[in-house]
Amino acid sequence: MLQTYFDDYARRYEYYKGGAWCYEDGCLYRGLITLYQSSGDRHWLDHVTRLVRGQIDAQGRLVGYEIDEFNIDNILPGRTLVFLYELTGDAAWLDAAAPLARQLDTHPRTGSDVYWHKLRYPHQIWLDGLYMALPFKIEYARAASRPDMLDEALQQFSTALDLTYDRDASLYRHGYDESREQSWADPQSGLSPAHWARSIGWLAMAFVDIIESLPPGAARQDLTLRASALASRLLALQTADHRWLQVIDRPDANGNYAESSATAMFAYFLQKLARLGGSVAFADAGARSLLSLVKHELRPDETGKSRLQNICCVAGLGGFNGHYRDGTVEYYLSEEIRADDIKGVGPLMMAFAESLQVPSADQQFSEATSEERIKLSAGER
Repeated sequence: MLQTYFDDYARRYEYYKGGAWCYEDGCLYRGLITLYQSSGDRHWLDHVTRLVRGQIDAQGRLVGYEIDEFNIDNILPGRTLVFLYELTGDAAWLDAAAPLARQLDTHPRTGSDVYWHKLRYPHQIWLDGLYMALPFKIEYARAASRPDMLDEALQQFSTALDLTYDRDASLYRHGYDESREQSWADPQSGLSPAHWARSIGWLAMAFVDIIESLPPGAARQDLTLRASALASRLLALQTADHRWLQVIDRPDANGNYAESSATAMFAYFLQKLARLGGSVAFADAGARSLLSLVKHELRPDETGKSRLQNICCVAGLGGFNGHYRDGTVEYYLSEEIRADDIKGVGPLMMAFAESLQVPSADQQFSEATSEERIKLSAGER
């Protein structure tokens, strides 16, 4: 069931922004790459290569990409270029990624030396941006023999974790404004007011993708401990059916709902963290969340096509499209919900791919019914 859904989704996928280089397409590429890495099935790689080639022009430039926008989101799909370079040895892929690395060399930074989220969001750190930029920076550093980039990425990540952490809640806030100029920013802490699940999901995925790139040592151990603390807190916030709410710690909020992209991200995070040295209990919890998400939210529409439901389309902070996003609980619950948005489907691919990494899928899904287990582990196409 799942592999058929993923294959159909990739076959009919239309570029999120008409072909312009963007992070949303990068979410799909990450999902397809993890499926290829976990299964060895080259048709997932064929999907990636076909789609990425459509976003590079005859001169090797990324379609629609402008370095001076200083948009941190645009960095994410560059991981695909680094992956293809390391897989094939074709330097053209790394050449295509080079402008993204140059962007990071000159991207505006806070006084604490962490990237601004975007040029139009000055002095601000968002959790999303940590996932968009830092795993690429580390992977590019390896591919291009730039150890300075690795050291800098780790320092930025550690600093951003400290700045966005809410000690009272043992969670991370979506945004931090160093200038305290934004009305969403607390005048003392600079933090945004609520805990949006998907922003924490982006951070969680950054944790495990960065950990995976590090050799054994103090840096890896420290990040594994910090990631494990987050994982334990997430388990305490699950719904009864092993999912997570849009505003993750406010089950009392009117209109709060189990949000699919965050649930997929956490399912990926928990399983991968266990594989990288975290508790085995995290893998079991992640597998249960994956099963629950598929059971509750992968449903046929009126045409009979399977679609992943209850995905928050987008959320942010500050001015956008003529209105001000104030980061409150009520704001996050007001954003559009959309089926099959790639920000949910890509992480679902990643969570399923991670489930294939365990020695026995049957063991991973031991608490599932026979029917659920068949749907998840069968490879029919």
